[in-house]
Amino acid sequence: MPPQPPRRSHPTGRAGLSAALALAVLLAACSRPPDETPDTAQGDVSEARAPVVTIGEDQEVPVWRAPDVEVDAENIAGLKQQAAEALEAGELFGSDDDAIPLYMALQQQAPTDAEVSAGLDHALEALLARGELALADVDADPAQLRSAHEIAAVARTVAPADPRVAAWLGRLDLVDQAQQASLRGERALNDGQIGEDGKKDGAIAYFREALAIRPHDARATQGLAAAESGLIRRAEIAAGKDDYTEADMWLEKAASVRPQLDTVAQARTRIARMRGARVSSLRDEGIVALAHEGGIDTAREHLATLLRIAPAADPAAIELRERIELASHYGLFRPGQAFTEALRQGGRGPELVVIPHGAFRMGADAREAGSSDAERPTRNVRFDRGLAVARHEVTVGEFRRFVTATAYRTRADRRGYSTVYDERSGNLVRRNGVDWRSDYAGAPAGDHLPVVHVSAKDAQAYAQWLSDQTGQHYRLPSEAEFEYMLRAGSPGPFPWGAGGPPEDAGNFTGALDESPSGRHWRNAFADYGDGAWGPARVGSYAANAYGLHDLSGNVSEWVADCWHSNYRRAPSDGKAWINPGCQERVVRGGSWASSPQQTRSAWRLGSDVDTTNARVGFRVVREI
Repeated sequence: MPPQPPRRSHPTGRAGLSAALALAVLLAACSRPPDETPDTAQGDVSEARAPVVTIGEDQEVPVWRAPDVEVDAENIAGLKQQAAEALEAGELFGSDDDAIPLYMALQQQAPTDAEVSAGLDHALEALLARGELALADVDADPAQLRSAHEIAAVARTVAPADPRVAAWLGRLDLVDQAQQASLRGERALNDGQIGEDGKKDGAIAYFREALAIRPHDARATQGLAAAESGLIRRAEIAAGKDDYTEADMWLEKAASVRPQLDTVAQARTRIARMRGARVSSLRDEGIVALAHEGGIDTAREHLATLLRIAPAADPAAIELRERIELASHYGLFRPGQAFTEALRQGGRGPELVVIPHGAFRMGADAREAGSSDAERPTRNVRFDRGLAVARHEVTVGEFRRFVTATAYRTRADRRGYSTVYDERSGNLVRRNGVDWRSDYAGAPAGDHLPVVHVSAKDAQAYAQWLSDQTGQHYRLPSEAEFEYMLRAGSPGPFPWGAGGPPEDAGNFTGALDESPSGRHWRNAFADYGDGAWGPARVGSYAANAYGLHDLSGNVSEWVADCWHSNYRRAPSDGKAWINPGCQERVVRGGSWASSPQQTRSAWRLGSDVDTTNARVGFRVVREI
């Protein structure tokens, strides 16, 4: 056997061949712009290029040509041995001393040599087996597609008509078609053409085309996932702009991309959480705005957005709407809320109750028994805002705190007398030494009795002191406010409706009442007794529907209005009707000594601003 030629190391082995192929592609890319043909390319570069096979739109593989191998009678045996060893080592085509180039050169020299033919056939089988592995690995390693085309270039040269080669090239072609479709899909995706509406030139259509050609193609599967993510991202962007209708639309389109997976369901959950957080944020921002001046308009803007993005009947929307409604009518309070306020000099002011806003018909028509023209014409009065009202009349103790803090001297104190009830005669008489510290009969008054012997100006001075102490606006109620709070929704002639008062309704003139000396009222409610003669401790009787005590009994009360003989030209908004410098003020509400006629809801009386007696006190209101 002649000596075998030594195995040579070639820089163009498999790695070298790949590098050479890459260099050929690079040279092609550098030598000719895409729109140039070989005829128009500069220089001779195009002529120097090897023929190429296009793998895809982004890469090419040169046509493989077997290296020249010199074969003669002297080296043929050695080359056979070298070819067999290369085949055994799996070195198939990377250089001129690999199996396929050697067997092809030997076959040209000895076309009938059975050993050579068998070796070349085994080499072809090994080549196709390697090609199958490359195709199988394309999904995990896309670079394997280039390897498969390098193998295909060799197989076409070795045995272009072999059925095995044709079958394998057919499988490679399917992979190519799928890759081409996926590539078009990726480019469409990059251009923002997702194809969510079934467009044939959209990414989704291209990826599905790839999967129809090659089911489970990883590149196409990943492309569909990317398209789905793109639609979900559009939904998230829409949600970020508070357009959840559009977000739902994009999610619906995304759901059709890969319906077998729960990716969109997870996205729905994320966006639902995002929506819930946004709804809660709008509610909170709206509520915070209500605490600031002009904040109602801001809160309404938040509510408008909230109503647009929140699901129907969302609790947050309902809450903010209610809070805005409350703030519009009650500021930071709620109807029925009771509160007191700290005084700057220590202690707390009178207990207040927030009464609801609303409307009522003020006055009495001519058919009401005991009514007068002073109570007409009747008129509708509406209050668009609630009001905080003292739960009961100002007490002696509360008034004492004011006098102590300010050294204020009341009208009765300065002039040295007031009008009291005289038990011996049963009449109201003037008595010296009587002032706010005295009860209805002139004796020292307990701190829990309503203060009497105070003028309208004294009452206003107390309200102003409360304003100074709290920084809030305290005042006497208007006449309309007083009748509204007294009626508390009752349209009848009396606060409780019609007829005599129910048990525990208040401190009125009842036929069953008896003075310390055994006197009884000549004009009184039949079959009614309240156990008191003179003012009772405040809050001793049942509160009305608004939670207020003694509006129609105990003591009558000063209001802010100047006296007018009727309601013609009276303010329509229920505010106090005041003429600068007026000397007569209105007294409202029955007292412990008022006749049934004077206990009616519409009853009113004009009295000099300096009047003081045992029947008239006052209560304050605070604007909210």
